[in-house]
Formats: sequence, structure tokens, C-alpha cells
Amino acid sequence: MPDQRGLTLACPGHFSDRVFDLWTGAVRPAGIDLQYLPMSPREAFRRLLRGEFPVGEMSLSTYVTSVAHDRARFVAIPAFPSRTFRHSAVYVRDAAGIEGPADLVGRRIGVPEYQMTAAVWVRGMLQHDHNVRASDVEWVTGGLQDSGRHSLEPVTVRGVNVVHEDQRSLDDLLLAGEIDAIVAPQAPPSFAAGSPAVRRLFPDYRSVEADYFRRTGLFPIMHTVVMDRSLYESQPWIAASLYEAFDRARANAIARLTEREPLSVSLPWINDEVAQTVEVMGPNFWPYGLEPNEPVLEALCGYLVEQGICDRRVAARDLFAPTVLELAGTRSL
Repeated sequence: MPDQRGLTLACPGHFSDRVFDLWTGAVRPAGIDLQYLPMSPREAFRRLLRGEFPVGEMSLSTYVTSVAHDRARFVAIPAFPSRTFRHSAVYVRDAAGIEGPADLVGRRIGVPEYQMTAAVWVRGMLQHDHNVRASDVEWVTGGLQDSGRHSLEPVTVRGVNVVHEDQRSLDDLLLAGEIDAIVAPQAPPSFAAGSPAVRRLFPDYRSVEADYFRRTGLFPIMHTVVMDRSLYESQPWIAASLYEAFDRARANAIARLTEREPLSVSLPWINDEVAQTVEVMGPNFWPYGLEPNEPVLEALCGYLVEQGICDRRVAARDLFAPTVLELAGTRSL
């Protein structure tokens, strides 16, 4: 292995248990002097795309789209620090008469960016579970709270009506009745403030999401970890070292969740929460590596084509560094 290599990692969520040990230095990738630089997801993505950092977390849909269009500047490792069920991310105007997913047909729905991973998962769920296709809706992009947001990278969407709003926020449009719903990772400010004018499409979203997992086996992935392609090609060992470190940090976090004394987090019923999660999802509920995540990745790759974002479907195994897929436990045969 080469001498110790200094790398800066642009990563959101440094308090997230999956990456906490990387941030504190409790887990160190072999052969790498890692500087963990915490920042918001959007800032991390933007600065990575501008080439400011060699390694970091990246929106999964943005990365897959770059591979599909043969312009990938990065290569990924199958570590997934951010994943979330997204039924809770659909908000509707109470007066719009939307009682269920089928009522979204023909409506105007706001979304910060059409190709953002959370929205891709929501549209995939709406199409495959409720027969509401992306083309059945007019999509309005823009800032959730403040106007002026634009896509991280330009995307051409085919077969779907997408318009951009630059002057007003999506929350303002929703309250004014000019859009009927919002799909967003963060709650609209009006909903967060308790406005009766806005509610979730799925009020009992936890039960709906648990049922979704039981039926589909899909725990949606939001982000993956990427490294500069030229760095990978010159020093491919770095990808394997980073993967093993991310995986150790994840395993440590899951182990801490099962500690009964003292409580691992400041939630009095955390042990019961973990037990309920294991009952629904099994003990390996947050896996890394290709094999356990291949169905989830293949689903997203298919959704990107269905929703007019990608012209060709990328195979999940083509997304990741070959040196990492050669590690035991990550190869899918």
C-alpha cells in the first residue's frame, strides 16, 4: 500500500450515526489521512460537482444520471449513508380535494428539483403502487422556502411536463392554490408551522411505509459515496479502503443501537423502536455492498428511465468501483 494519503471528504450529516465514527476519527480508512468536512447535502453535492473535493456523498439519482449519459466524473462505492422511506414527503393542499394518490392525476405538483432522488422514489411509488405516472402530472420546480433554486446540473426531461418557477417559493404557490401538492425531503414551512391548509397525503405514513417494505423489499437509497474518477484510476486501492471504513462505521452504529445500558440515543423507547424495525426489516436493515442493495438500485435505475430523466437503463453493478466489488460480501453473482 502507498504511503499515507491525505484526502478531504465532503459529507453531510456528521452527527448521523452511520458516519459518526469517521467524523470523530474512531474509524480511519487504511492508508488514508481523512479530513471529514461536514456540510449540507446540497452544498456537498454542488462543491463535489465543481471539483473542489476528491471524495464525498452524492445524490444517487444525480450520479446514476451522469453514468447513463456517459459523463460520470466520479466512480461510486456501495456505501449508502442516507436512505429514507418517502411516503411522508408528499404534502397536499387541504382544500384541493386530494384524498388519495389517484387524485393527483392532472394536478400541479411542486418539487425543488425534478431529478432529485427523493422525488424519483416518490414518483416510482406512485406509478408502481397507484398507477399515477410522471406524465399524468405537471411538475413545478423551484425553491421550497425561498425562490430562485435551480438544478445542480442541467437535465433534459422527455415526455413529462416540467416548468420552473423563479419568482415565488413552492410553499407560497401551495398556499395560493397555484399548485396542489409538494414533494420534498423537508416539510414545507407552512406545514412545519402547523398550518391547517397543508397536510400529508399519507397521514399514517409509518404504517404505509412498513407495508411498502413488506411488499417490495425496497428501502430507498438517497445518497452514495463517490470519488474522483481520475483518482480512482491512478490509485484504485483508495476505493476499497474507503468502503471498508464506511462499512465499519455503519456496523459500529448498528451495534450501538442494540446497547441497552446506557441508552445509545436520547430516546426513552429506542430499544422498542429497534425491535420493531428488526421485526419489519430484519437485523440487516441498513446494509452496504452491492448484493443486498441490488434490487433497490435496479428499481431506481428503472425509474429514471420511466420518468424521462435517462435515455438508457444503467445496471446496478456498473455504478461501482470494480476493486470494491471484488471484496468478499459485495459481489453479486
